[in-house]
Amino acid sequence: MTPYLLVDEAKVRRNIDRLRAHLDAHGTPLRPHVKTAKSVDVARLLFDGGTGPITVSTLREAEAFADEGFTDIVYAVGIAPSKLDRVVALRRRGVDLVVLLDSVVQARAVAEASTASGIAIPALIEVDCDGHRGGVLPGSPEVTAIAAALAGAELRGVLAHAGESYFCYTRDALVKAAEAERAAAVRVAEDLRAAGFACPVVSIGSTPTAHAVADLTGVTEVRAGNFVFFDLVMAGIGVCSVDDIALSVVVTVIGHRPEKGWIMTDGGWMATSRDRGTSRQPTDQGYGLVAPLDGPPFPDLLMTDASQEHGILSMRPGSDRPLPDLPIGTQVRVLPNHACATAAQHDSYRLAGHAGTTWTRVNGW
Repeated sequence: MTPYLLVDEAKVRRNIDRLRAHLDAHGTPLRPHVKTAKSVDVARLLFDGGTGPITVSTLREAEAFADEGFTDIVYAVGIAPSKLDRVVALRRRGVDLVVLLDSVVQARAVAEASTASGIAIPALIEVDCDGHRGGVLPGSPEVTAIAAALAGAELRGVLAHAGESYFCYTRDALVKAAEAERAAAVRVAEDLRAAGFACPVVSIGSTPTAHAVADLTGVTEVRAGNFVFFDLVMAGIGVCSVDDIALSVVVTVIGHRPEKGWIMTDGGWMATSRDRGTSRQPTDQGYGLVAPLDGPPFPDLLMTDASQEHGILSMRPGSDRPLPDLPIGTQVRVLPNHACATAAQHDSYRLAGHAGTTWTRVNGW
């Protein structure tokens, strides 16, 4: 029954191969971020059916992936002290779980938990490379103060995320964002080493910069997650094409309002999310492009509005094309603005062309 998530495995594999080839050319390993798919089945495609180093966005992900044999994990969200008991529990299981922090307060909490448990918790210092989110600024004296406060724990290195790259709309801008990310992380790592602190890990990455980076000097790993599925935001900034998008939501036509130019479906924002990430891009894709079950999107047909369990399909503003003939009962696909947000609305994926085959997701925190 609809709505449900549909994944094109062939496109997922193609997307993985593309990024791996790019990073292999630079001799730098990928530490994929599993936060987009949150699926062990998808993660195994990244490691030829096995396991490898991953990045997670929740401890629930870390625990679920550890249960499936993934033991090299970076938890890439600033650590809340109340979560350190779960971190310790995972490390007692033999999982090399690394936490992230950007303050002396967090560093002291990690050091205290390490001393109390007898387990040295490794940590990465988050670097602010573009003002997008958290992190310490390159050149800030807080960097060495954080490192010193980790006494009793372990300083593993530094991590940067160029989140502002999601708002770059030219190849040149993406390349510059990637270089700024690299330069900021490497500078902080060099400052730490100059102050006498070991800094073996220099971790950078986002899907846009991972694909655009031209120089990885001083970087030990690259992180990216959205690339397994891609989405309309990534297509809008030129990181992929619409044809590369491997994820869609299948919905059913349940009615028509010809006087309004609407086609109604059973897929509202509970199925596709409220994400309107393309609204700030040169081309606004509404709540998503609409396509048949097998084929490219209908020209100019968008999911233009949504309530909880109802979707409205209509033509792109300004289009002179007629609505396609989609009788009640017709199933169509909605290509998402933001794959992470859309996938989070569901518990599993169905595989295109493999009736009855599903991949489960890890939800929760």
